[in-house]
Amino acid sequence: MTTEGGTIMAEQAVASGNAGSAGSAGSAGSAGRAGRAGRIRRPEGPGKVAIAGLGLLLPGGVLILWQMLSHYGMISAMLFPAPYTIAQSFITLASSGELWINLRVSALRTLSGFLLGGGLGLLLGIVVGLFRRSEKLLNPSLQMIRMIPSLAVVPLFILWFGIGEESKVLLIAKSAFFPLYIHTFMGIRGTDNKLFEVARVLGFSRRQQILRLVLPAAVPSIMLGVRLSLGLAWLGLVVAELIASTSGIGYMMSDARQFADTPVVFVGIIVFAAAGLLTDTMVRLVERRLLRWQDSYQG
Repeated sequence: MTTEGGTIMAEQAVASGNAGSAGSAGSAGSAGRAGRAGRIRRPEGPGKVAIAGLGLLLPGGVLILWQMLSHYGMISAMLFPAPYTIAQSFITLASSGELWINLRVSALRTLSGFLLGGGLGLLLGIVVGLFRRSEKLLNPSLQMIRMIPSLAVVPLFILWFGIGEESKVLLIAKSAFFPLYIHTFMGIRGTDNKLFEVARVLGFSRRQQILRLVLPAAVPSIMLGVRLSLGLAWLGLVVAELIASTSGIGYMMSDARQFADTPVVFVGIIVFAAAGLLTDTMVRLVERRLLRWQDSYQG
């Protein structure tokens, strides 16, 4: 009797073990199928080449349409020269070296004006953003200066500094100053106040709060200000070189306008657009590296 009972209990244990193994295997199989299903359902986005091709679709279509209209004489060749004619002018200017000389001068002016204006904008934006007394002292005057158009101060800059490099660099600096100043100020003031409470609990000094809390939190807004400041720096360069200059891309365009050399004018426009796009792309790469911790929506 005892032997038969032990046999029955052993058979029940084996059956329970088989059932548990089957359940575990079933759970593992379900989990595996769920994981595979999740991987299968995840949509694959377009590749980098496809995205780049999508960005070239619109300008490429415009160029083809433009070339066709010029070829069949449906638009004025003087006002809208064919893209092929503009490309020939670009090759001529590039091979003679005139384009690169003027581009180097314009790039140096833009960089100098951006470093001067953007650097002051970043510094004052930090000071005004951190200290309310500085805001009351400086912000009203800076906002009044911001409302003055750049063209309105060109005669004054020429009277003060002449038509040399100083007036051009200062005009570019004025254009680059305010976007970085405003976005730095807004980035600091937009920091969550609860983070300051946590910093006080952790015993952070004022310097640690600025370096480890305020500035990292304001980086997204500051980088947006850098991008806008660079764009306005190139815009200020155009204004400075078209009004009073003897070198640079703007001067090359102004000189071509006097001789009705429209293709050269279009070459200057394309160079400005390409230079602005290149600098903006470089800033975006730096921004992506600095903000790699940020889990933002990518579309």
